[in-house]
Amino acid sequence: MSAAYTVPSAEQIAVPETLLKKRKSTDKTREDKLAKAAEAKKAQKAKRKVIFKRAEQYVKEYTAAEKEEVRLRREARASGDFYVAAQPKVFFVVRIRGINEIAPKPRKILQLLRLLQINNGVFVRNTKATAQMLKLVEPYVTYGEPNLATVRSLIYKRGYAKVNGQRIPISSNAVIEQKLGPKGLICIEDLVHEIATVGPNFKAAANFLWPFKLSNPTGGWRQRKFQGYVEGGDQGLREDAINTLIKKMN
Repeated sequence: MSAAYTVPSAEQIAVPETLLKKRKSTDKTREDKLAKAAEAKKAQKAKRKVIFKRAEQYVKEYTAAEKEEVRLRREARASGDFYVAAQPKVFFVVRIRGINEIAPKPRKILQLLRLLQINNGVFVRNTKATAQMLKLVEPYVTYGEPNLATVRSLIYKRGYAKVNGQRIPISSNAVIEQKLGPKGLICIEDLVHEIATVGPNFKAAANFLWPFKLSNPTGGWRQRKFQGYVEGGDQGLREDAINTLIKKMN
């Protein structure tokens, strides 16, 4: 009779060394991935706390500014004086006219402002230089002082980022942090605050935003579109009435 066959135990089965190394490498890779995922989750949680605190801080800042404005108006009224608001720090400029019969100088200014198409809009810091530029292109644009609600609405609803020459939707705070993180801007509320208050990194924030593509205003333009706003048209400075126009175009 033949001898009985004994099944070898797991310890007795010889495993090739290459297979053992591969298993160790796979296990180490898995452990590294899990560790990185846990670290990233922890960092994301900490970042959310920072963003939340910043948002709270901005709300307090906006509220304090509004209360101060009301206080100054009341004091002026009580003393029989007129309250004169400070000069606007930022303008929102919208192109309302095409390229037909446009002189080289205004054409160049519109290119510098990145207003390449009708209904394009951009945020511009109000300085002596930009005021002169806007004066030269008044027949082709309308502009005014956007309030906080308008700035927020534009960025949240129509905001796109310019990343490596590409128009990228601002789908998450990561898009902002990747480009503006070195400037201290890591979330969309940082971006809104920087534009609305014309912070030290306004230029970087404004250039980060792709020119806004707006629709024709609800109800259409005025009949005398290419006359000055104060003359019953649409072009030129319209001060805080720009907020009503943007609401119709956004």
